[in-house]
Amino acid sequence: MKEIDKYMQETIDNIKEDRDVTKSLLKDVMMYLSGDETRHEKVGQVAAKYVETLQRSNEQLVKLVALMQKRVDKSIDFSEEDKAQLFEMLEDAG
Repeated sequence: MKEIDKYMQETIDNIKEDRDVTKSLLKDVMMYLSGDETRHEKVGQVAAKYVETLQRSNEQLVKLVALMQKRVDKSIDFSEEDKAQLFEMLEDAG
């Protein structure tokens, strides 16, 4: 397996793991909120951060898939810009 493939798989695994944890935390917050509407003031911002985390992971997956598709379509190595985006995603996921 090429080194880039290893890093791509690691990125995907990290994104999946982050999403699982975030979904679990968001479910806990939703259960807490369902008990009393006044609780929204306490944890509403926390819930928003969890949703932002899920949105960011969606964006990372879309970028990664686009890079992978570009690689397949062109059968060439990544451009420097592609490599920079991938490196940025790795840092964000780590």
